[in-house]
Amino acid sequence: MLALHLLTRDDARARALVGADGRRPGRDLLHGAALAAIIGVPGLGLYLAARAMGLNTTIAAANLDQTWWAVPVLVLAAAQNAVLEEIVMVAYLFTRWGQAGWRLPTIIVVSALIRGTYHLYQGFGGGVGNLAMGLLLGVVYARTRRVMPLVVAHTLLDVVAFVGYTLLRGHVGWL
Repeated sequence: MLALHLLTRDDARARALVGADGRRPGRDLLHGAALAAIIGVPGLGLYLAARAMGLNTTIAAANLDQTWWAVPVLVLAAAQNAVLEEIVMVAYLFTRWGQAGWRLPTIIVVSALIRGTYHLYQGFGGGVGNLAMGLLLGVVYARTRRVMPLVVAHTLLDVVAFVGYTLLRGHVGWL
């Protein structure tokens, strides 16, 4: 709810400060899609390797039945997760910790550690994968000061995971 409020409130300067504005929609979409590919392909490999070694849990990315409304609900859930995590874990915390005098490398590492920790329910692979994703997204944000490509990337990753799981469950053995 906080993330939605931050994006919708009438404070264009604040949104522009963290790159949560609509000034560069094409560039944000392109950068977000590239980030999703850079994260998603190795991430799937990490998940499969960790699962093969017994270090990962089997993920149930979505538990909706095969209904006509499952895919739209999963897409909306993916967007909600992305907005919440990227606005809070990156845009908000990077801004506040920077104002508190933290050095940028510390901010990036602490944010990534928190992200990896709250994804440990996905098993070791999920925790490590999200830690790595947090480091990459933190570096990208530090260089660009734009959170929208991160939101796009996270949304795409979750859409592929949620919808892919729903469509492939029962058809492939590694789910």
